[in-house]
Amino acid sequence: MGKKGQRSLFHTIDGHTRQLQRTLFSRIRGYFLAGILVTAPIGITCYLTYVFLSFVDKNVTRLFPAHYYPETTIPGIGILVAVAAFILIGWFATNFFGRLFISVSEYFVHRMPVIRTIYGAIKQVFETIMASKSQAFREVVMLEYPRKGVWSIGFVTGYSKGEVQAATKNETINVFVPTTPNPTSGYLLFVPKKELKYLNMTVEEGVKLVVSAGIITPPDRSNEPRVLSNGTRTIEKKSVPKAKKIVKGAVVEKAKAKPRTKKPVAKKPSTRKPTQTTTKKKS
Repeated sequence: MGKKGQRSLFHTIDGHTRQLQRTLFSRIRGYFLAGILVTAPIGITCYLTYVFLSFVDKNVTRLFPAHYYPETTIPGIGILVAVAAFILIGWFATNFFGRLFISVSEYFVHRMPVIRTIYGAIKQVFETIMASKSQAFREVVMLEYPRKGVWSIGFVTGYSKGEVQAATKNETINVFVPTTPNPTSGYLLFVPKKELKYLNMTVEEGVKLVVSAGIITPPDRSNEPRVLSNGTRTIEKKSVPKAKKIVKGAVVEKAKAKPRTKKPVAKKPSTRKPTQTTTKKKS
């Protein structure tokens, strides 16, 4: 075997070795990424849950005397105590004495210059979000923003009312357009209803689409009825072509009406006698 044959053989062996190394490295890399993909969501969820429960437990223990609260606490017992407290407060607020106490308290709060503004704004926000008949953050829409031809995802927060609606001719909708990847900040837009395109995706799917910067795409539900905030579904009426008449297997269409043509009027024969022309003969 010559030198050229030996070199070609070494090159082929070296190429196969590199290919095997690349495939092995790519497999190890794929296993590593798959492990991160499986463990990261579970680990982060468990960690955030533990931090939240610990935070609630520490704040709840300050509200009770030390001898009423055990030293070795079970994680999550603070959540149960807080839920029970909210239930009792809600039950008290629905009674006569609870309503009387709330009305008296609000009377004094509305007399304070700065506190009444903060209290009124916070109360209005919570009443809007917690109301069962509210349309706040219940529907996902698409609108052309920030310019024509560019579409953005938005969330309906309600119908425009008061001076905002009176200043416009068309019916306008309050739309919150969030930013990516932080959906808590964004822009409030008053958009005419006819310029919005309502989507069938849920609010959770819309938030995932915004937070993931479009990586997590919800399934296509364009053919399904749209679900409203009260749980009802809307069925869009589609134009159905009119059925043609079928007579003995043959399709008969209505003939188009022909334009009317005026009949030619027969001319009456003239009663005048034809004039005779006389020519003089030369002598």
